[in-house]
Amino acid sequence: MRLAAARMCPHARVHDDAGVPVALMIVDDNERFRVRARRRLEADGYAVVAEAEDGASALEAVRRHRPDVVLLDIGLPDTSGLSVAERLTREPGPPAVVLTSTHDAADFGDRIASCGARGFVPKAALSGDAIAALLA
Repeated sequence: MRLAAARMCPHARVHDDAGVPVALMIVDDNERFRVRARRRLEADGYAVVAEAEDGASALEAVRRHRPDVVLLDIGLPDTSGLSVAERLTREPGPPAVVLTSTHDAADFGDRIASCGARGFVPKAALSGDAIAALLA
């Protein structure tokens, strides 16, 4: 019974299991960015398990693939990434959400902190280390 309870802890989903890659999903409407991000993050040891180009497909893909981390663009064509982050982080056993954008974090005010995301990484600074720092 204790083991089952430990598995339900939402913060226990992202941790270092000595060589086991963290399952990550990329959500961005720019295909070239998704390709570059996938290459970079896989080279840094992440396992990219899914991609999505808009908020609706992101929500469905998260349900299907259950990633540990969702790298989520704030500017999506059908909805705000901030709204998607709020929905994802309210569900049981949520993934860690890391927001990204070509804009500066200051452009979004306190909305990044209030949407449930772990933090923000500018697209130009995207790396496995930057994501790991937010997950620690």
